[in-house]
Amino acid sequence: MKIVLANKSKIGKVDFENLEFGKIFTDHLFVCKYSNNSWGEGKIMPYDDFLVSPSARVFHYGQAIFEGMKCFRSDNDSLILFRPVENFKRFNKSSSRMAIPKITENIFFDGLTELLKIDKDWVKKGDGNALYLRPFVFASEASINASEANEYTFMIICCPAKSYYGNQKIKVKIEEKYSRAAKGGVGYAKAAGNYAAQFYPTSIAIEEGYQQIIWTDSNNHKSIEEAGTMNLFFRIGNKLITSPTSDSILDGITRKSIIELAKKESINVEERIITVDELIESSKTGELKEIFGTGTAVVVLPIKAFGYQSIDYELPKIDDSWSSMLKKKLMDIQYDKSSEYDKWKLKIN
Repeated sequence: MKIVLANKSKIGKVDFENLEFGKIFTDHLFVCKYSNNSWGEGKIMPYDDFLVSPSARVFHYGQAIFEGMKCFRSDNDSLILFRPVENFKRFNKSSSRMAIPKITENIFFDGLTELLKIDKDWVKKGDGNALYLRPFVFASEASINASEANEYTFMIICCPAKSYYGNQKIKVKIEEKYSRAAKGGVGYAKAAGNYAAQFYPTSIAIEEGYQQIIWTDSNNHKSIEEAGTMNLFFRIGNKLITSPTSDSILDGITRKSIIELAKKESINVEERIITVDELIESSKTGELKEIFGTGTAVVVLPIKAFGYQSIDYELPKIDDSWSSMLKKKLMDIQYDKSSEYDKWKLKIN
């Protein structure tokens, strides 16, 4: 691997207490290119703009996927990656669906770990502080022929992050018209276009006073799928219910971690279809205790209310919230405060 270091770090100019997510990036990035049917040598270099041909296929046919990961700093200054093997597997699963050649394990992890060692000072201590990692790949071949590309660029960039929504709870709208993904489509992949398609309906919801959308199935908008950048959990009675993963629902790594932690706490977890009608009925009867989202950026995010057909349904205020308990258990693992689930941690010294 070739390494070219920045002449001077810009870390001294960063206000780590007032970060806007995704705006500030570390001093270096990792890049590796694919051509002639193989991945080349990786390179770490100073973070900067780069040239891409206007005819690069990504701009015309949307061949691009990404992952979202976090690196945490423990109290003893170890750097901790949380379940990175799951991200690697999902990265290649997404690549396959978009006809992009799979990245090799050594390129992915060597690039990631060396980059973190060089930019380690950007990983700050403290709950909520993390370095967000964005591995991504796009079709960089200069051609507008309507087929998969023959050349690709894989990169990793990093940005310091705090809690995505702070400590606030959000209000969401159940979508009745637009769809995030369809059966047989690319909803399970972290394809860039999945997120672009969300922006317009989400902007409508924001204008109506909501922060996010609960997406429903594309057939008749009756079954709940996920919300924006989050998988969803519903505490109804003494059960924790979440929609099963499918070809229209992302297999969230935080989601599967929360399921395992909840089961260890003897919580009755059901992975099954939940309908809008069931959700509304459970709210009316008082059986609905909590709704929360899970994801790399948000970790665990409580939802205070949901809207459907111009009616808002408020969630009750409870002292023994499962979302708070499960979030603490998860974060204790991520920051290496707990010795549980060491198998989920990759420590970088």
